[in-house]
Amino acid sequence: MNIAIVKYNAGNIQSVLYALERIGATATVTDDLDVLRKADKIIFPGVGEASTAMQYLRERKLDQLIKELQQPVLGICLGMQLMCTHSAENDTECLGIFEEYVQSFHSLKAALPEAEVHNYKIPQMGWNTITDLRTRLFEGVPENSYCYFVHGFYAAIGPDTIATTDYLKPYSSALHRNNFYGVQFHPEKSATVGEQILKNFIEKI
Repeated sequence: MNIAIVKYNAGNIQSVLYALERIGATATVTDDLDVLRKADKIIFPGVGEASTAMQYLRERKLDQLIKELQQPVLGICLGMQLMCTHSAENDTECLGIFEEYVQSFHSLKAALPEAEVHNYKIPQMGWNTITDLRTRLFEGVPENSYCYFVHGFYAAIGPDTIATTDYLKPYSSALHRNNFYGVQFHPEKSATVGEQILKNFIEKI
């Protein structure tokens, strides 16, 4: 299995490599367009800021390449958000693979009654549950499993939603369209549940 991880100016790649090693898989980290085209599976990770990440992708023609990929692609955290249509983070046009708009938790928090504001920190950081699980990406993963999240922006629930999480409101914790999958949480930091999801992506999709 030839697995490639998209190399760009967003962190967390090393954690993904370690997680793959734990399930017996290896991957090549690359921004080479030809290497990515020839990969069997592609992981698009990310911890960072949307506008600078998109600028980096455009400068290297990775934005067009990712949209044209035919093999299974898994976006993680910022990677998933960049696969959406637009991000409110610095008003950023994204890849448009998923028909979702990425919005800020801050606007939701601002609408809360004052007595509830202290219950929510932004970014959401820590463990939360995933529900309404669909597709083979979640095969063998029980409803209400806990995954690890770190994010201040979210994608609303829509036609591409395949998992849901509730923080300030229910939102998409996973998306799917054609050969593209995205998860808002970090499977590489989500213990055995995350390992199962990565294994499903590699072996079942």
